[in-house]
Amino acid sequence: MSKTLEGLYYSESHEWVKVEGNVAIIGITDFAQHAMGDLSYVDMPEVDDELEKGEEFGAVESVKAASDLYSPVSGTVIEINEELEDAPELLNQDAFANWIIKVEMSDPSELEALMDAAAYESMCANE
Repeated sequence: MSKTLEGLYYSESHEWVKVEGNVAIIGITDFAQHAMGDLSYVDMPEVDDELEKGEEFGAVESVKAASDLYSPVSGTVIEINEELEDAPELLNQDAFANWIIKVEMSDPSELEALMDAAAYESMCANE
């Protein structure tokens, strides 16, 4: 059974968002990494890239599949998790401890369109 953390926001495309001030810390959910299997590669944007909510910002790849990553919020990439370039399996070990990108949000009200943990768990149960 995959786990979900309280206090985070979740998107329908299986990204999670942790908010610190005006910064959105974005990763993939435990459900997503379970579905993908052993991850072999994480494709990430460049620092200073501008993202629009719902826009593709990268991808995760496993032996089984490749899956695009979509930004749950609009803003500017301020940091990428460089550890994932050499160790994508960190996402399999702990999907919530290992973020992918940090985005300075241009419109924090976009968070209101995302799901809480209970709504996300309910969605996953129906997939």
